[in-house]
Amino acid sequence: MCDPAGPRGQGWRGWRNSPEPVAGIPDGPWLDLSHRLNAAMPRVPTFPPPVFRKRMCMPADPLNVTEFSMVVHTGTHIDAPRHFFSDGPALEGIPLSRLHGPGVVWTLDGLAPESLIEVSHLEAARPLLRTGDILALDTGWSRLAGTEAYEAHPSLSPEAAAWLVDHGVKLLACDFPTPDMPVHRRPPGFDWPVHKRLLRDGVLICEHLRGHIPLSGRRAEFMFNALNIEGSDGSPARVLARAIRD
Repeated sequence: MCDPAGPRGQGWRGWRNSPEPVAGIPDGPWLDLSHRLNAAMPRVPTFPPPVFRKRMCMPADPLNVTEFSMVVHTGTHIDAPRHFFSDGPALEGIPLSRLHGPGVVWTLDGLAPESLIEVSHLEAARPLLRTGDILALDTGWSRLAGTEAYEAHPSLSPEAAAWLVDHGVKLLACDFPTPDMPVHRRPPGFDWPVHKRLLRDGVLICEHLRGHIPLSGRRAEFMFNALNIEGSDGSPARVLARAIRD
């Protein structure tokens, strides 16, 4: 059991003011932007693979019952502030308004493996952000899920993370494993600067997004349907989105 009063994990600064979500006019069908829950869904190599098994199975049993066990940071999932801040909210403390609403899908073309997403990339992206928007990044990396190349993903610079906070983003969704440096490149003492910069000020993080390419360059309405796991630092999520117009 984690000790919330320990010396590490302090510094949560609260939710930044954000307008209540108001969606635009729907302009397309709902799309599922999440990986299916199965043993092959993407995960950090140091985490054990998820396990799915039948507790009961017809016709030998009168009904079918499935059991599963997994790290909550596997597949398409949400990071709560509690992930890095013991004094921050866990899943049940996240207001529902932070998990849905309008936003943008930004296409970031031509990123090299292990490259940095800098402020200049964000400033050039369109459509423009609005305060309280959800931001989903389309780098094309989700196409590589399940291959070694997926682990050589781009990541955000700390300056880019600060830019997102300053511009009122309430949730960042990435189509790669983590907004921080790839695991295999992290030096000793690595301290997750991007996660901490975002979560400290209440910017939630979704990792392993997929299927949002049809929405690239558009405004969209999102729903991040995370499980309400009491005390948890993260949760698998079924993410839905559809294009909208003003």
